[in-house]
Amino acid sequence: MLKKIRRALLEKRDNPYLNLEETPLYEKHEDLLEVLFAEQLTAVSGHFVFCEDEMQFIENLMDFTEEKNWRKIYCWEPKLQEVLSKFEFPFYSTDTDFMKAEVGITLCDSLIARNGSVLLTNGSGAGRRLSIYPHNHLVVAYTSQLVLDIKDGFKILKDKYGTLLPTMICNVTGPSRTADIEKTLVLGAHGPKELIVFLIED
Repeated sequence: MLKKIRRALLEKRDNPYLNLEETPLYEKHEDLLEVLFAEQLTAVSGHFVFCEDEMQFIENLMDFTEEKNWRKIYCWEPKLQEVLSKFEFPFYSTDTDFMKAEVGITLCDSLIARNGSVLLTNGSGAGRRLSIYPHNHLVVAYTSQLVLDIKDGFKILKDKYGTLLPTMICNVTGPSRTADIEKTLVLGAHGPKELIVFLIED
C-alpha cells in the first residue's frame, strides 16, 4: 500500500483541481449594459421597455394600460408621482381599495445587468407591499442606475444609506414563479405574475 502511494506521489501528473481563486466567476462583458439587461430580463419572462425620456415612458405606459385594460394603478413614491402627474396619468396615491390593486408602479435602487435583476428596498416610498401584492409590477429606472454585477448594486446601497441599510433588500429576477407541484412552472404564485421594467435614459 505504502509503495503504491509513494509511486503515485513521484509520478508527475496534471493537477485535476481548478485554481478557483484566480478563475473569474463570469466571462468579461464588453457589450452595452442595456442590451445585457434586456436579454437577461427577457430570458426570465420579464418585459423590457427602453424610453428616450419621461414622455416616451408615459406613452408606453398608456399603451400597456389600454392593451391590458388596467384601472387600479397604484404609485406611492413622490418622485414618480410627480412624473405621472406632470403628464396627467391617473393613479392611486393612497392605499384606498388596495385589495383590488391591479398594478404597482415603483422606482428601484439599481438594475443588475448580469442577471436581469431589479434591486429594491423598503427605503423608498413604495415600502414593502407595492412591489409584491398587485399582480403586475412596473419598475421605472434610469440608465444611471444600471450596473453590471450585484456587488455594484450593493455599493450604490452603501453610498445611499451608509450604515443605516433598509430592513428589506430584495433582488427581483423576473415575475414570481414556482415549480414545486409536479415540476410545472407557474408564474405569479407568490407575487406579481408580470414584471415590466421601463428604462429611461438620463
